[in-house]
Amino acid sequence: MIGDAISHYRILGKIGEGGMGIVYEAEDTRLKRTVALKFLPAELIKDSQARARFIQEAQAAAALDHPNICAVYEIGETEGATYIAMPYIKGRSLKDKIGAGPLSLEEALDIAGQVAEGLNEAHGKGIIHRDIKPANIMLTEKGQAKIMDFGLAKLAGAADVTKTLTVTGTPAYMSPEQAKGEAVDRRTDIWQLGATIYEMLTGEMPFGRRSDQALLYSIVHETPEPPTRLRPEIPIPFERVVLKALEKDRLFRYQSMAEVLADLKAVRASGLNAAQPEKSIIVLPFENMSADPEQDYFCDGLTEELIADLSRIQALRVISRTSSMMFKGTKKELAAIAREVHVRYVLEGSVRKAGKNLRITAQLIDAANDAHLWAEKYGGTLDDIFDIQEKVSHSIVDALKLKLTTEEKDALIERPIPSPLAYEFYLKARQEILKWTEAGLGNALRYLQSGLEIVGENALLYAGMAYVYFQYFNLGLKEQGCCRNQAEDYVKRAFALDPDCPQASFVRAVLVAWNQPVEGIRCFKRVLDRSPNDFDALFVFSCLLGTLGRKSEVVPLEERTIKIDPLNPAAHFHSGFNRLWDGEFPLALERLGRLHRSFPADLLTKWSYGLSLAYMDKKEEAGAVFDEIAREQPGTLFASLGLAFKYALAGNGAGTLATLDANPSLKDPWDFQSAYWKTECLALIGEKERALDCLELDVNLGMSNYPLMSERDPFLDNIRGEARFMELMKRVKKEWEELKI
Repeated sequence: MIGDAISHYRILGKIGEGGMGIVYEAEDTRLKRTVALKFLPAELIKDSQARARFIQEAQAAAALDHPNICAVYEIGETEGATYIAMPYIKGRSLKDKIGAGPLSLEEALDIAGQVAEGLNEAHGKGIIHRDIKPANIMLTEKGQAKIMDFGLAKLAGAADVTKTLTVTGTPAYMSPEQAKGEAVDRRTDIWQLGATIYEMLTGEMPFGRRSDQALLYSIVHETPEPPTRLRPEIPIPFERVVLKALEKDRLFRYQSMAEVLADLKAVRASGLNAAQPEKSIIVLPFENMSADPEQDYFCDGLTEELIADLSRIQALRVISRTSSMMFKGTKKELAAIAREVHVRYVLEGSVRKAGKNLRITAQLIDAANDAHLWAEKYGGTLDDIFDIQEKVSHSIVDALKLKLTTEEKDALIERPIPSPLAYEFYLKARQEILKWTEAGLGNALRYLQSGLEIVGENALLYAGMAYVYFQYFNLGLKEQGCCRNQAEDYVKRAFALDPDCPQASFVRAVLVAWNQPVEGIRCFKRVLDRSPNDFDALFVFSCLLGTLGRKSEVVPLEERTIKIDPLNPAAHFHSGFNRLWDGEFPLALERLGRLHRSFPADLLTKWSYGLSLAYMDKKEEAGAVFDEIAREQPGTLFASLGLAFKYALAGNGAGTLATLDANPSLKDPWDFQSAYWKTECLALIGEKERALDCLELDVNLGMSNYPLMSERDPFLDNIRGEARFMELMKRVKKEWEELKI
């Protein structure tokens, strides 16, 4: 067509094409201006529905007069071809711009505001675009955004010429209601604008790049990664705009584009730098420069203690031990490590230890520009280790210009174990505990006892003893009653010496959380007040509140753990596990399934994945997972629970009862998680009275997840109509409403 005359237009060149049109640059010979002509594709010319839709685009856009909407000059037909004449825009599409990388925060906010202004105008005229995406937004050379292609626009009161299509729009940017083929309104444009802003900020589509079918499933069932996980410098208020626009339930989404505009203006008013996240650092494992590889424990211990010291500083986000240790011996570039865990600063160092003599080097690096902010060498003996740790921590604080509270200053100079040799035993004990084996726990006890023989009574060492005994029964390695008593006794001894000991508070919290949740909540808050970056406390506290169905309080904890330990599978586990307790079973299955594929040997993930399959009525697949656990961990709590669920789902009452009675922890549950799962198994096989007895025990232990029990859990359907159940729910509802977090 190049050079052809169409009415009073002369075709100059082809600009591009899409599913609903081919666009040419043309000269308007009457008005002597350059225009863009959009033609219906030749193969669709005879399609009356497509032609009607094409004309509707022109009618919709022609009704609008706004600087952020591409104007329509005219619609015409010539020799069987239908076209629209529009301004020729010198510039490029937002899609092309994003292709070069994420936009600056300022530019993304500016474009978002312009598009929202244009859509607000369209919505005021009763017009819904329904296909907002970067490819349909043009940017002029002066940076003005122009919304293009109202081919899917729906005029209020007009016949919907696309109603025979199963879905309308572009899959990657469809709203959940579009993906399900439901009626749409202006909130679909809000969703699509949210997806577009997400891509401007991160360079990634909210649901990735997958097949259309996978995309539609993800849009309906999955939650995208929060933008700050991909780009930490995004201000939290800006992220909130995006996530609220992407709410799956339209009732929780923005209800009008005017609301979006108000919040975007508030983001600008607060300043794009005003809500920056905390300064962030990863302490890399100190390299063992000694001739003896057995000295690794000392290097790892020094790393962990520095992480623990810095984690007490509220204004500093510190990557936790598990993610840090992933880089041990990798020799990765520091900039790559910083990008991987989303931090700006990196501390690295080395240790040479020979007998009691030490030589330690450390340097702090700004990974954004590879600048060395501080470096130092320390020489001395093992007796100087506490002084060295304190100096390193203070040097980091000074280099990053952090302002410490009095409590934070005191925490940095604390020396909870006065003897370096006893401290060395404590570090060895921690390394043994992390093996999660009976032999490792036995070794840990011996090291801790050796430390106590040197310094006498000590709160930190007692807290370590308590944690070992807790793990004995938590891992199902020894009888619960005796080990629990031992753990509680050591916690009391620790508190008698130091009422504020965070390690003892943590062990106390895990001991009481699952049968005295109110006390457990108090203990976890006590730990986190002193150590806001304590991964273990954040993780277990999240699972506690998740079991109780407190989603609004849980999601920030989930996000925090991922930020401070992004490479730790446990950090991602609870965002799936907790969705089980919310009754969001498809989302739980998606997240736990993905994690299980990445970490197939992780027992807790495997068990929870099997349970998510069961909730989704995938009985055979769930049974296969539970069988695998039983083969790998025979006789353990999760093996017995898995088999009980497998039998219950198959209607095998005798097998279910025999399995539950064979495991002491299930025959007489001590925690409200196990009691709840037992209740579900009994309800599934129709053992109504036993199920109600167990449910009452569960409530007595502190279970108060009213939404799950009263309505969302399909496994309780057999007992939900019972009078006794309804009476219990009255109590549970009251406790649910009165529980203070």
